[in-house]
Amino acid sequence: MEETESARFNKRRAEGGDKADKPKRQLHRKERKLNPSNTISYVQILGTGMDTQDTSPSVLLFFDKQRFIFNAGEGLQRFCTEHKIKLSKIDHIFLSRVCSETAGGLPGLLLTLAGMGEEGMSVNVWGPSDLKYLVDAMKSFIPNAAMVHTRSFGPSLSAVGTCMDDPSTNPIVLVDNEAVKISAIILQPSFSEGSGLTNASENGLEERMDSEPSTPKRKMASARKPGDMSVVYVCELPEIPGKFHPEKALAFGLKPGRKYGELQDGKSVMSDRQNIMVHPSDVMDPSTPGPIVILVDCPTESHLQELLAIQCLSNYYADFSGPPESAKVVTCIIHLSPAAVVSSPSYQKWMRRFGFAQNIMAGHERENVEIPILKSSARVAARLNYLCPQFFPAPGFWSVKQLGCSAQDNIVSSEVSDLKPCEIISAKNLLKFTLRPLAQLGVDRSGIPISMAPSEIIDELLSEIPDVSDAAQHVSQLWHMSTGAKGEISCIQDDKLMVEEPWLNENKLPSCLEDIRRDDMEIVLLGTGSSQPSKYRNVSSIHINLFSKGGLLLDCGEGTLGQLKRRYGVDGADEVVRGLRCIWISHIHADHHTGLARILALRRDLLKDVPHEPLLVVGPRQLKRYLDAYQRLEDIDMQFLDCKFTTEAALEAGDLSNFDDNGNRKTNGQSTQKIDYTIFAKGSRMQSYFNRPGSPVDIGAVIPILKSLKKMLSEAGLDALISFPVVHCPQAFGVVLKAGERINSAGKVIPGWKIVYSGDTRPCPELIEASRGATVLIHEATFEDGLVDEAIARNHSTTQEAIDVGNSARAYRIVLTHFSQRYPKIPVFGETHGHNTSIAFDLMSINLADLPVLPKVIPYLKLLFPKLPEEEAEEELDDVVSTL
Repeated sequence: MEETESARFNKRRAEGGDKADKPKRQLHRKERKLNPSNTISYVQILGTGMDTQDTSPSVLLFFDKQRFIFNAGEGLQRFCTEHKIKLSKIDHIFLSRVCSETAGGLPGLLLTLAGMGEEGMSVNVWGPSDLKYLVDAMKSFIPNAAMVHTRSFGPSLSAVGTCMDDPSTNPIVLVDNEAVKISAIILQPSFSEGSGLTNASENGLEERMDSEPSTPKRKMASARKPGDMSVVYVCELPEIPGKFHPEKALAFGLKPGRKYGELQDGKSVMSDRQNIMVHPSDVMDPSTPGPIVILVDCPTESHLQELLAIQCLSNYYADFSGPPESAKVVTCIIHLSPAAVVSSPSYQKWMRRFGFAQNIMAGHERENVEIPILKSSARVAARLNYLCPQFFPAPGFWSVKQLGCSAQDNIVSSEVSDLKPCEIISAKNLLKFTLRPLAQLGVDRSGIPISMAPSEIIDELLSEIPDVSDAAQHVSQLWHMSTGAKGEISCIQDDKLMVEEPWLNENKLPSCLEDIRRDDMEIVLLGTGSSQPSKYRNVSSIHINLFSKGGLLLDCGEGTLGQLKRRYGVDGADEVVRGLRCIWISHIHADHHTGLARILALRRDLLKDVPHEPLLVVGPRQLKRYLDAYQRLEDIDMQFLDCKFTTEAALEAGDLSNFDDNGNRKTNGQSTQKIDYTIFAKGSRMQSYFNRPGSPVDIGAVIPILKSLKKMLSEAGLDALISFPVVHCPQAFGVVLKAGERINSAGKVIPGWKIVYSGDTRPCPELIEASRGATVLIHEATFEDGLVDEAIARNHSTTQEAIDVGNSARAYRIVLTHFSQRYPKIPVFGETHGHNTSIAFDLMSINLADLPVLPKVIPYLKLLFPKLPEEEAEEELDDVVSTL
């Protein structure tokens, strides 16, 4: 550890050298032996995205010793923790499309698997086309990435397009063991004539599996992204042999022994006493065909045309006219296709071809919006809303607008009503369809969560903590005391609960808050936990809501879009994404950025018919590799700017007035392209950590993007977005947002507010300097004060250290966030922790107009959590362990 005048920190971690300290693991693929006749098996809907409509639901294919998951959208890891679904036995993950909607939860899931036990867990990830690029890009932030065995199959798209098999091609067999046979059928829309086929190959851990052509005729895909391909998965459980009758075998002259076993294995044997062959059918009952499950992801009408054209499903249709021995009966079809596709007459006609197969509709049906899939966090949100609705507005999924689902939103009840009722099942969260034992074959609704209205949660709260009713009235009075008749902030004259620091006299508001309007700015804490999501806290993300001027995201951990939907409602969140001006990412750790691709993809879809600029993403340079990999899979419509170009030193060096239209610097009538500068002051203790090969920097190349940044700031009413280095890992930053001046009704010029976000860091001079005079400092407080050594080892801050930084910088308000998941509901926060400070909760919304009241609410919030943090942490640990 290194000692400085401010705080000790872990130098090796800050430099990235701690990765070399970890022993490399040799993780092998697991082989499990199953007895299919004695196996419990079912498919289950894992309702990720069902209440928020932000991602594809996952499907679990369960065997008692093995798990297969289809699609890994954002929130899957958190979902499994909430519902105690074991992850340790996952051998295979199958993606129906390689895009953010189906693969957004993959990084978090792989991180969890990597940390299991002493050796971690290996897993096979299957998907069409160039899946390897995505997994390779994750190596920059997922340790032991070799644990991921990528299995790409089908065509590999290139810039000029590539071939695609004829629709009559046989399915590609991916898994074929004693428990299940899983095959894939690729749907690729928009074809033109062509030829050629990618040869099967193996390169490192990546394997390609291309189906064999059945005809010489081929088709070529037009220039599309790999994410345009979708997959139909066919899961076939083996048949169960009929009962063996020893008395029949004796009648045919067979002696008990080896030949009995051969007959049960399906082999014919010679009789011991008679000159005849004995066949299995002579001594055994007929075999029972195994159940067949088909998962269909048909995202567009173009994919539907391909689905209707394929011939390889013909023997699964009820009207199959081929040899009877080739006919197969489908037990269950899970439809992941959206409502617009499923409701079309051609899709419904295709569904009917499977006869009496049970159809589970798992697309985005609005009837599921009213039932939160994360009940634990929803319960906490409802309680917080009751106590303090000003800081905790009603979650979007419980708004009146959302609960009014129209009949046309329910595909099952209206749009496919011409099918027999027994054939249609509306998917619900945790709905099961039992496959084994055969005696229980069919739908099992016993695990579906029961909806709980907010009123029921509040009744439970009042019964559990009767004092909370009076507390809610006291909290409401805080606003009456601090708000004048015209809704403007006035001074709070009397407060017996707490006394401010002498220099933080709250009878004197910062000048930037004079006559502040409620539609100026609001800070929405979308995720306030660290490392990985828990039942109660998602990972890092902050929405800076500028109302009519749009907004920004500061960090964007997995599940950020889902949190936006929970805060603003399904439709309201779409408006927020449309209005995003910029996304700023602090560093490369997965809990701060893996929700980014999903946000970008949704914005692309929302604005596809509207003229717009690509969204500006500001982040550390390692992030660009990950985004470039996603860009190969699907268009994410963004432009990237390295954080180092938004530091104060870099912005001064890159003064736009000193550059011509080509980005060349003007010097005495001449232009020069290279500028040799560092983002740290000479002699800074951090300078060596960042001054890597690559300087001098071609600042001219980023001038067009810097101009986009300047334009964005102007349109958003901001004066500056300035990144600054912090002490955590290589290329870790904090950020300053400064608002422009405004003129009040009396013509007085009011200075703009200043928001500072620390990212992940140890206390450091750069952060204190950047925070001077901040209106709000949002500072990480990962650990309680007694764990300072752990905070140093991991380059994080304790609660008191974060408060000390804010007080040293004379920040008006300090908001603590990024709590270790050992504090699942509320962190350790004592009376001595300052009266200008607040604890952040998920979905907490802090309007600038409410900042004077903010610290006074904390004692009342603590009333909601009577258990000690260590008791809650023990419960949370039990939930996490149950998923392993």
